[in-house]
Amino acid sequence: MPKRTSDLDAEIDPLFQLSLADFTGARNALAARLKKEGRAVQAERVKTLIKPPAPAWAVNQLYWQDPRSFDTLLTAGERLRRAQTGKLKDVDLRVLLDDKKQLMAALLARAAAILAADGHAASVDMMRRVSTTLESLAAWGEREGVPTAGRLTADLEPPGFDTLAELMGGKKLEPAKVLLFRAPKPAEDSAAARAREAVQAAEKALRAARREAEQAEAALTKANAGITAVEKQKQEIEERYSEAKEQARAAASEVKKHAQTVAGAERALAKARAALDGNSE
Repeated sequence: MPKRTSDLDAEIDPLFQLSLADFTGARNALAARLKKEGRAVQAERVKTLIKPPAPAWAVNQLYWQDPRSFDTLLTAGERLRRAQTGKLKDVDLRVLLDDKKQLMAALLARAAAILAADGHAASVDMMRRVSTTLESLAAWGEREGVPTAGRLTADLEPPGFDTLAELMGGKKLEPAKVLLFRAPKPAEDSAAARAREAVQAAEKALRAARREAEQAEAALTKANAGITAVEKQKQEIEERYSEAKEQARAAASEVKKHAQTVAGAERALAKARAALDGNSE
């Protein structure tokens, strides 16, 4: 794959490794920093970077997570072209096609997992667009001026028949034939990108608001449960307190009653002893 070695490349590449939801904010932050550092031209270049659609983003992630798989894909495409034109001898074309098919299947499975992990549905149309982009990269190879894996900002279209013929013949391609990828006109693209970013930002804010609302509801439910538990404990304590007071009153009544009995018995005893003493004299 093409190597990117400039200082600006080293700062741009991480943008395309972020989740789609974080791309725009990080891009704007980088542009602002570059401008503040006096790198106005580079800042303007960063500001023009377009947020890729989900299929192209998924292909970018495949590249950054496993660049060797892309080298293998490009090599497979190159070997197929050479075999089909007779430049690669003593090879079984069916074996080359099967190897490429297995590689594509593995890449598509990983792309589906990447999309799902970032909250994107790996629909039939989504995976078709990923597959077409991967096939296009394999067809274009590493020729100068072709879209670069890892920094795709649009889904790629496969080469047309005329272009394929030139590729098969090893001819040098005209620039107009190289960049045949699905992308709107610049003015439309900028407006559409801003609209998509606004929708995605609103969706992100809505998801965050819903999460906060759910957390608040959970906290309220927990608080209400705590109040109910405390009220129950309070009622039980009040009931035990009333019961204890009643028992104390009953006990006090019994104590008073028995004290009176004891006093009466003491008086009777004293009277009996007095009578006994009088009879003895």
